[in-house]
Amino acid sequence: MTANSLSGKAALVTGGARRIGRAIALVLAQAGADVAITYLNSKTDASQTLNEISSSGVRALAVECDVRSEESVRAAVQAAVSVFGRLDLLINNAAVFESVPLAELTLAQWDAIFATNTRGPFLVSREALPHLRKSGGRIVNIGSLGGIRPWPTHGHYSSSKAALHMLTQAMARAFAPQVTVNCVAPGWIDLGDENEAASAARFAGRTPMQRNGTAEDVAQAVLFFATGPIFVTGQVLAVDGGLGLS
Repeated sequence: MTANSLSGKAALVTGGARRIGRAIALVLAQAGADVAITYLNSKTDASQTLNEISSSGVRALAVECDVRSEESVRAAVQAAVSVFGRLDLLINNAAVFESVPLAELTLAQWDAIFATNTRGPFLVSREALPHLRKSGGRIVNIGSLGGIRPWPTHGHYSSSKAALHMLTQAMARAFAPQVTVNCVAPGWIDLGDENEAASAARFAGRTPMQRNGTAEDVAQAVLFFATGPIFVTGQVLAVDGGLGLS
């Protein structure tokens, strides 16, 4: 992708203050897009990411937003459009992850995962849709290999991501032809957490590419959907080094 492939475009990345969301925001900024990020409990991280986005010579905005709330989502989308004057890209990245044996899963845990991971992308996409239709924009959802392959100790998480994959395809049909909707489904992504070192090594050994993914791998896949052929829509792309084949 060229350095200016998104010049003149404006992007909104939910949960963009840290981890994978941060990597996505920075890659879009490096491609020339103005980037707004949302955060909920990561104000300090958001401030740092904001400075990093700005260092690419584009406009940057950080907005506190709870993607579970219609009012909060509406305010965040409006803030981005007010500052940038347009919206071309929406990256639904905000999500929560939790490991619980399925037989011990509570209703509150089930509902909390779905509220963020599935309802959140629906709410943000619905609010952003008029602006994206106006610009001929694109939506990229961040799913998971867990939404493709069943993870028994993450049943509610896997189910929420599988629902997001289906929502991606439903939105692709509903929002066409003005807006494309695709999904990136990461496998094991190594974010340098020392507490996960043993698991990271185990998953790397099971992966055909003999390594775990990086946040940059996911960000580059998002960039493909953001800049690639407009004829590509409704796709769920596993970014897992082949782990899902095992």
